[in-house]
Amino acid sequence: MVVAGLGYSGAAIAAEAVSRGFTVTGTTRDPAAAEPPGGVEVVAFDAAAKAIRDATHLVVTAAPDGAGDPVLAAHAKAIAGAPGLRWIGYLSTTAVYGDRGGGAVDEATEPAPRLARAIRRLQAEQSWRAASARRLALDLFRTGGIYGPGRSALDELRAGTARRVLKPGHAFSRIHRDDIALAVVAAALWPDGVRVLHLVDDEPTPSSEVVAEAARLLGITPPAEIPFERARAGMSPMALSFWSENRRVTNLVTKRVLGIAWRCPTYREGLRRILAAEAV
Repeated sequence: MVVAGLGYSGAAIAAEAVSRGFTVTGTTRDPAAAEPPGGVEVVAFDAAAKAIRDATHLVVTAAPDGAGDPVLAAHAKAIAGAPGLRWIGYLSTTAVYGDRGGGAVDEATEPAPRLARAIRRLQAEQSWRAASARRLALDLFRTGGIYGPGRSALDELRAGTARRVLKPGHAFSRIHRDDIALAVVAAALWPDGVRVLHLVDDEPTPSSEVVAEAARLLGITPPAEIPFERARAGMSPMALSFWSENRRVTNLVTKRVLGIAWRCPTYREGLRRILAAEAV
């Protein structure tokens, strides 16, 4: 397996794949600065053509830019010429569904992106569909908000940056990094045509509730609640873009197809898992 993009999620996928018997190579822009999981070889992204040509499975975590998907831009020839390649997994985003006014979306819902970054993601999905057409299995992993060790409400509380913003009726879908790894490797082991899969946990939740639970676990008083209309003045354009859309993403088809149960079915288990890992 080649993991194109050995970042936060990519490293977890690589570690999971090694534990399931894969030989794994991960790419990075700066191999000298990389800290790969045990058993994972690292190559420079620009020099990854040989590893890709030798791969049976390819995971793409890199985000598209204005020029399109960077992996296809750099390595389309190697991908097309990889004789043993049989599966590609592409990490996309649930933002491709756009705003649904709090309504549910499932794996069969048609995308309707509004934000520029979501439009680019859908275009990248379409590029991967074209690249894999009639030859390779392809899984498009539409992923919710990613959290895990070092990136959670626990860390925000410790840093003094956590806020409990209230926007009635608004909820976010999220996924623990370890469950991304679980699902991606399960899909790689059982490829089946082209699939849209949802990497989100079982309980879309207001962010204020996640912060409150993290505070409870840390034994501290949670921050005071702030109405969204007051909080928005201090938000970055990126943060405002997240708050501008509201949808509840379901995952029943994904779990059934992959035969998995989440390690962290809600943020409660996810936060406890992070604390448990810190204690080791």
